[in-house]
Amino acid sequence: MNPIQSYIGQSRRDFLTSTASGIGLLALASMLRDEGLLAADDLPDAADPLAPRPPHFAPKAKACICIYLEGAPSQIDLFDPKPKLRELDGQQLPESFTKNVRFAFIQKETARVMGSPRTFTPRGQCGMELSDYLPNIGSCADDIALVRSMHTEQFNHHPGQLMMNCGVPTFGRPSVGAWINYGLGSESKNLPGYVVLNAGRGTSGGASNWSSGFLPSTYQGVLFRNQGEPVLNLNNPAGLSDDLQRTTIKALRELNSKRLEQQGDPEINSRIAAYELAFRMQAAAPELIDLKGESRETLDAYGIDRADPAKGGRGGVGAGGGTGVFRQFALNCLLARRLVERGVRFVNIYHASWDHHSDLELELGFNCQMADQPVAALLKDLKRRGLLDSTLVIWTSEFGRTPLGENRPGFKAVTGRDHHPFAFSIWMAGGGIKGGQVIGTTDELGWNVVDEPIHINDFHATILHLFGLNHMKLTYRFQGRDFRLTDVAGNVVTKLLA
Repeated sequence: MNPIQSYIGQSRRDFLTSTASGIGLLALASMLRDEGLLAADDLPDAADPLAPRPPHFAPKAKACICIYLEGAPSQIDLFDPKPKLRELDGQQLPESFTKNVRFAFIQKETARVMGSPRTFTPRGQCGMELSDYLPNIGSCADDIALVRSMHTEQFNHHPGQLMMNCGVPTFGRPSVGAWINYGLGSESKNLPGYVVLNAGRGTSGGASNWSSGFLPSTYQGVLFRNQGEPVLNLNNPAGLSDDLQRTTIKALRELNSKRLEQQGDPEINSRIAAYELAFRMQAAAPELIDLKGESRETLDAYGIDRADPAKGGRGGVGAGGGTGVFRQFALNCLLARRLVERGVRFVNIYHASWDHHSDLELELGFNCQMADQPVAALLKDLKRRGLLDSTLVIWTSEFGRTPLGENRPGFKAVTGRDHHPFAFSIWMAGGGIKGGQVIGTTDELGWNVVDEPIHINDFHATILHLFGLNHMKLTYRFQGRDFRLTDVAGNVVTKLLA
């Protein structure tokens, strides 16, 4: 059919809803603006879903690096000293503590308190008490806001990971990084707005932790590798030249644009953007992982060339998530800084596993030795380059660990802790955070929050606020309802703000 005839044959509805013509889109925007429901600059750029968009108000953060330690590090051994636990070590708690409480593995009838052997020392001018397992992070205490009063309803890993990453413990919801890129777009033209870096054996939640959910797939996290081909299948196959690739991308754009006119499906626009971004990434991604421009001083600070130390215990050398994790994790921390420098909005660093049901002292020590140096180096490197003020850095997980030792049947000795959702610790730095402070307290056993409780919905509301986004206004209509990251809850924790 002649192309002109196809347009003549369009129905009135086809013509008005054609995304390419823009008339339907403009008409809708005009009606919404007339009713005060849409600001003039609120409409996403249909040609580029990741085009930068203005925030609701002036932001403090431009980028975020979220260090997610899957499995739940023990806050009692790292961030929340409890001398009373040592005093009560080996004793049974009153039934009132455990009545109606669900555990993943603990047998309540025979469970006993387990004190921590760790030494806590005041660090920095602020005097923040941190474990001897984190000496390098301790040197950054004055830049860190430590929250000891986090709590959640989830006590198993996958629901807990979904809750911390997506705001609800169910599948199909967008992650924090996806929401931020949906709200603000990306300043990077040649890299995704949301990048995921993995070390260790991988999270039990997998890609659901960085999903775009019901948002267009443009906003989902893109998994990068820290060696070899940065993104699988990114390179051209043998015999395909850049010119031929460019011609192919142009043809695909024309075909997809025609389909977009017919269907009006925003996922087609995401597909167009993905093809074109992948073409630009073919040059940008290899440059990202080429560290020739980094000084030896910087590489040594991150510990790029560290080898995994030999260790015993359950799982042998690979108990921290496999072999080579010291280098992988350090490299991911350095790549996160390089990604932020190149305009990437949100970077996730995942490492598994910190799920220490046994051999806690040995394996937590192994993981902290792996993470402490590069995380501290990241904070100091960002600060030295003038990037920390605009880059939010987060250390988090899905929940904490119990003050009780885990007495799971079949264990020869009690050497670990079970899952604990009622009180755990996270920290934040940079990006508008007021460092050098501890927020919230737990009781003398570390069982419950007694002061300044912060729920995950509050945590997310605060992250969005730092990016200049009102968590109640950042919504997406899906199946007849306006959804948001914080669901129907959440309050900004003003005490965290600088």
